[in-house]
Amino acid sequence: MKALNWKRVRAKSQPAAIRLCLDFAIAHHNRSVARVAELMGTSEWAIYKWMAKGSMPSDRIRPFEYACDPQGRATYLTQYIAAGSNKLLIDIPRGKGSTEQEVGDLQLASAEAMSLLMKFYRGEASPEDTSDALTELLSKLAWHRENVERSAQPELALFEDDDE
Repeated sequence: MKALNWKRVRAKSQPAAIRLCLDFAIAHHNRSVARVAELMGTSEWAIYKWMAKGSMPSDRIRPFEYACDPQGRATYLTQYIAAGSNKLLIDIPRGKGSTEQEVGDLQLASAEAMSLLMKFYRGEASPEDTSDALTELLSKLAWHRENVERSAQPELALFEDDDE
């Protein structure tokens, strides 16, 4: 099985978003569905029911995503809900300088998106792949724009991990 690039993956449905969060919990924290449910204060079967029905009570979304990843990287359900309202979510930048790797990733995302867009208009690429690439590019551009805006007043790194 091919390893997922967790930063690029997007959910196509609410059950898929719930499954992605749970898969992230397993891959990064070795947390089973039972452990996620325990951390949320609910039953394992409630999570399976939400996944089967494709709905989760709104007051359980943040605790669910937090139980899957306390560092806030497993927000696939929140991203799916926002995308359904034609909204784009980005991580809030801290206003610190970008690395060459981050700028290179932006350039790569731009090249991939433009390539897919040209292929799409020639009938050689699917709308889903093209849309995903353009959404990723817009997210990266919005992040860098906000980072530039915040660079004049960067936030204090009080609660940051040194791992990032």
